[in-house]
Amino acid sequence: MIATMISDLADIRKCAAERFEAHGFPTTREEEWRFTNVAPIAKAQFPTIAPSVDGHSLRTALERHPGLIEEYLGHYANCENTFVALNTANFEDGAFLNIPPSTVMEEPLWIEFTAVPDRTTHPRNLIIAGAGSQVQIVERYTGHGPYFTNAVTEIVVGENAIVEHVKLEEESPDAFHVATIQVHQSRNSNFKSHNISLGGLLVRNDVNAVLSTGCEGTLNGLYLANGKQHIDNHTALDHVAPNAASHELYKGILDGASSVVFNGKILVRKDAQKTDAKQTNKNLVLSENSVINTKPELQILADDVRCTHGATIGQLDEEALFYLRSRGIGKAEARDLLIYAFARDVIDRIGIPGVRAHLEKALFESLMHSRCSAEAVA
Repeated sequence: MIATMISDLADIRKCAAERFEAHGFPTTREEEWRFTNVAPIAKAQFPTIAPSVDGHSLRTALERHPGLIEEYLGHYANCENTFVALNTANFEDGAFLNIPPSTVMEEPLWIEFTAVPDRTTHPRNLIIAGAGSQVQIVERYTGHGPYFTNAVTEIVVGENAIVEHVKLEEESPDAFHVATIQVHQSRNSNFKSHNISLGGLLVRNDVNAVLSTGCEGTLNGLYLANGKQHIDNHTALDHVAPNAASHELYKGILDGASSVVFNGKILVRKDAQKTDAKQTNKNLVLSENSVINTKPELQILADDVRCTHGATIGQLDEEALFYLRSRGIGKAEARDLLIYAFARDVIDRIGIPGVRAHLEKALFESLMHSRCSAEAVA
């Protein structure tokens, strides 16, 4: 455990431990986990170690600035989520970023986590963007072999601040990855999330944002599932005050015997008049053995709002394929071009050129791997 412990934080950790002990791992009998079986995680029982953090250590910040950490840590991510409770009770380190008010960061800040085989880590990240600040943050997870990463990131966006956050989940194909991102937006702030899932055997992402008056919140996501991968994305946009706008676009590509889940919720509370919210989930299914469960939903308690949601599940456009092939492009190359264009819609929304280039390369490699696998089976 972290040596320097504040009484309030100690109480939060104790309550979290009691919550997890009483509830245990979720089961498919629970609505929020109906399509995701985490029994393999419970059975793995990997020993826990502290995550390795390159700079920006939360442990160090707790020792040097305990009052600042106490003000925010554990006050946003809800321990009713079993995995948040597990993280809160057991985290030993993570990343801490504190952007002073009115500061404009010229370069993106990177947080890198590399897992250790046959171990469990509970990275705990706290990001505070002061009033009027501007920052871009990349949070990346990688590793080799089997392991379990259970991450929680709390992001506090100050008044008039602008934050762009990219999460790159590029875990080992044998790894388990569960993560919660909890965002609190102050008045007139702007927050963009890009949640990218490329790896992992069993993956669950929860991204939740609370929007205050005049805020703009954007949740984008891209997930590529192949083989026997299972990727579950749950999102929630909570409009608690008037005159806020939210935009959400999640796109998925399924191949092999993969399965994915998308559950997106927009909640407009009674006082959140003049809310403008749009949610879209689009899925491209490349294999008849893939399974998709998608559930976009709206809960509107105000009467002066503009809200829309929708989901689509489709295959490659045969007419588009025919057109490309009629121009001398081979069948496999035409297929890859259409898949690439589908994914680029999300990648192009990321405002960090280095991340876009990295994802374009990763997408190309994924398409090549998928094509080689299909040819080997044939």
